[in-house]
Amino acid sequence: MRPTLRAELARLIAGQVCLHACMTGLRMAAPLMALRSGHSPLAVGALLALFALAQVFLALPAGRFADRHGLKKPLKHAVQLATLGAALAVAWPVFGVLCVSALVCGAATGLAMIALQRHVGLLASDATQLKQVFSWMAIGPSLSNFIGPFLAGLLIDAHGFRAAYLLLALLPSLAWLAVRGATEHEPRAQTHSEPSGSSWNLLRQPGFRRLMLVNWLLSSCWDVHTFMVPVIGHERGLSATAIGAILGSFALAATAIRVLMPWLASRLREPVVIGSAMVCTAALFGLYPLAQTAWAMASLSVLLGLALGSVQPMIMSSLHQITPAHRHGEALALRAMAINASSVLMPILFGSLGALVGVGAVFWVVGGVVGLGSRLMWISPPTRAG
Repeated sequence: MRPTLRAELARLIAGQVCLHACMTGLRMAAPLMALRSGHSPLAVGALLALFALAQVFLALPAGRFADRHGLKKPLKHAVQLATLGAALAVAWPVFGVLCVSALVCGAATGLAMIALQRHVGLLASDATQLKQVFSWMAIGPSLSNFIGPFLAGLLIDAHGFRAAYLLLALLPSLAWLAVRGATEHEPRAQTHSEPSGSSWNLLRQPGFRRLMLVNWLLSSCWDVHTFMVPVIGHERGLSATAIGAILGSFALAATAIRVLMPWLASRLREPVVIGSAMVCTAALFGLYPLAQTAWAMASLSVLLGLALGSVQPMIMSSLHQITPAHRHGEALALRAMAINASSVLMPILFGSLGALVGVGAVFWVVGGVVGLGSRLMWISPPTRAG
């Protein structure tokens, strides 16, 4: 990878981490403040859903905006929105305002991520570089999922919630300082051989539709693990520390595999990696309900983190190869809509299913569906969409 590309990626990753950490820190601090203020778990769940809900409805406009304007204009608006959202929490730290902050910061993060992902795809000159750059970019959210909550927690304990919100309001400005020196790309022009039309027309293309279905299945697996491990851990009588360690081992494993993937990119084929990850996930989900100890669950969690952590760079590489350059933003928006809609709806579905048939059955049902879905990658890998 050439030095200029490495420097550009470093800027983009730093900006991504700072902006995303604002949202992840608020996502930890706001529910905690609501609970300490006496609000019900249902209210806190609704507050958490707002972070993803904004991205469901704004993803397509954000994708089209990125296609028209490139990187810096969408990112500048995202920085302004994220700063506003956190600043509102500083000024009026009450539940209703925290809900508005969640919507605004969620929208800002969605706009920034689509613009950054689109820009990164344009930096790559071939399929191998696509896998490399998206492997590096995938490390950013893993880091910000640690940095944001950790810094917010330190300030909450030391100086209170307002101090934490103030720090989070400053992070987006650091993101802009990091990214403003990036090289802007001119919007890709549409050619006569590349039809446009509604964003939903992309879903009429079999290759794109299969990739989105696979992406949704694997995203649901991530949600299942995050939501159901505390439940099954409670059933096993595990401590909160043990449950946290199990979830932490998953995150560390997902980060570790993403760090390794840029050096392995030339040897990796997207359909093979994604299909293998789906088969492994199905097998691990089959074993999870049988694990009785924290060590056994942590071991499965590490393996699952390695499998699911390898998927995002491959999905992103495939998506950029099968969609025309002038529609990358729209394609990324459809992917973001599916992921965030899953994050809003799946916990409710999993909770209802778990109450009806048991926690173990949730793992087995989802694992079975993912295992069957792996045939989409083995039999008919995605091809270029119009």
